Amino acid sequence: MNDPALNNADLGDSPQPVAAIAAMEKLGQSFLDARKSIGRVIFGQNQVIEETLITLLAGGHLLLIGVPGLGKTRLVETLGTVFGLEERRVQFTPDLMPADILGSEVLEESETGKRSFRFIEGPVFCQLLMADEINRASPRTQSALLQAMQEHRVSVAGQYYALPKPFHVLATQNPLEQEGTYPLPEAQLDRFFMQVDVEYPDIEAEREILAATSGELDETPERIFTADSLLDAQKLVRKVPVGDSVTEAILTLVRQGRPETTTYKEVREKVSWGPGPRASQALMLGVRARAVIEGRLAPSIDDVLALAHPILRHRMALSFAARAEGTTLDEIIDLLAGDIA
Repeated sequence: MNDPALNNADLGDSPQPVAAIAAMEKLGQSFLDARKSIGRVIFGQNQVIEETLITLLAGGHLLLIGVPGLGKTRLVETLGTVFGLEERRVQFTPDLMPADILGSEVLEESETGKRSFRFIEGPVFCQLLMADEINRASPRTQSALLQAMQEHRVSVAGQYYALPKPFHVLATQNPLEQEGTYPLPEAQLDRFFMQVDVEYPDIEAEREILAATSGELDETPERIFTADSLLDAQKLVRKVPVGDSVTEAILTLVRQGRPETTTYKEVREKVSWGPGPRASQALMLGVRARAVIEGRLAPSIDDVLALAHPILRHRMALSFAARAEGTTLDEIIDLLAGDIA
């Protein structure tokens, strides 16, 4: 496998480059098998599947935006099977309290009459948590989940409890019904590795969906990974070399999206706040993961362009005037991407 991006990059701190290359190629094949296994159940969402796999390989959390009925819940269930992860689902509602997802302490009395508190774990103690319609929960509950996402631990009654490894949150939002919702604060949006927009399937995919769900055909996804092998993969992907040209492309893309550092008049006038350093970090990890999944030894600028939208769109905000004019963030990101294409 010959990749020109290796010309100005080394293999990280691996003492055996040949062994590292073999491991990366094997990992790429495993993710190809995982994609095929997921594709037996999820139809017509190839880009969503790819971006979800990139997020898991990078060790991040995912925000799925789409109307009901597009297979978001099914996707999480399938990922749990393919990656051998314990998965749970929480339907977020305005009356959901932090204890409902984190857990709580209960007072117990032993046979000898001694009383003590025992912590009962909530549904967040899993490896793959689906937070369904996350914006329907109150800010108090959202902040509790934010701590779990960022620190991989929760605090209950002054005690810290570590979450299982790996730990990933796949949250969903309905873009249509916004009545009675609590928009996620910018700090929590920034914790999501990507925001993936789930679109309607094309006619061929919808035909497959009809055949698979209304007849006798019932495909079961195959387990490809275990929790431990996914953790090993997440460590390996951080050793993928990144060339100087790709690093500069990431820095240019992110910094041009900030009104304070951009050279674009449109960004200064239409963007109220731009992506922070976490966007650069996400792009650096994301391009590494995408290269591995596609069977390449190092990322290219094409990987940066492919991940610009899902990684930046929830880390930027338009001004009121820009929204009134009908400007979209995708248009701004396209403008920025043209600078590095």
